[in-house]
Amino acid sequence: MSRITLAHERIGSGEPLVLVHGIGHRRQAWYPLVDRLAEEREVILLDLPGHGESPALVPDGRPVKDILHDILVDFFDDLGLDRPHIAGNSLGGRIALEAAADDLVSSATTLAPAGFWRGNLEFLYIRAVFVALTGAATLLEPIAPTLLRSAPARAAAMGLLMTHGGRLDAERVLGDVRGLIQAKPALRTIIDGGEPFDRPIDPSIPVTVAWGTRDLVLLPYQATRARKALPDATHVTLPKCGHVPMVDDVELVADVLLRGSSHGLRGQQVTHVA
Repeated sequence: MSRITLAHERIGSGEPLVLVHGIGHRRQAWYPLVDRLAEEREVILLDLPGHGESPALVPDGRPVKDILHDILVDFFDDLGLDRPHIAGNSLGGRIALEAAADDLVSSATTLAPAGFWRGNLEFLYIRAVFVALTGAATLLEPIAPTLLRSAPARAAAMGLLMTHGGRLDAERVLGDVRGLIQAKPALRTIIDGGEPFDRPIDPSIPVTVAWGTRDLVLLPYQATRARKALPDATHVTLPKCGHVPMVDDVELVADVLLRGSSHGLRGQQVTHVA
């Protein structure tokens, strides 16, 4: 596979923290947190291959996780990053866990990471959610510029992903809708290559796993499996947050990312109460 250059932004100063969005999304997913994080970290936002402004994800016969591993290693090398901190949501959380298992990062903070479903039936549900999301986006796109002027319409459009989608402005939601449509080829490739996460992570690498109590994509019971699979990690509950929690509770999620990337929380069970 030829080397590709990922679209990205670097904001702030301090220890580098790479932020990886979820499947079908784009780097703008992290914008609600950037100002807060950039006060203490050099924040690096990227678009995954086939998403946002990055080049297409081209299957080459290898497992998808191996392709994404090589792309991440190249990205770190291109930016001169030596074991940065990493945080990710959904697919991005899975990428963060894989990076920790490969000893590429100093810490990994994950928001509803993919890979903790059990069996084909549960995976079929996840696949069905993304089929519904991409289908709805395709149908909505022609009327979206007008429809999304309404906050209730924005909340409905983003309802499978977050509990407070109406807080996003119309331009952001329209960009997300169009980005999801554009990402359909990569989404199909990634979902077709989906498999559970079952790798060990060296306990010396701090890992945080946070899960929203209102996640409708990777249902919250998967957090229990993550606790069993990653007993050395810090496990955090995000009350009233959906699958993409960065809008639902900006201060809480920013705090989780800052703590996770400062080695401040390890091996604890933490529940934040709204």
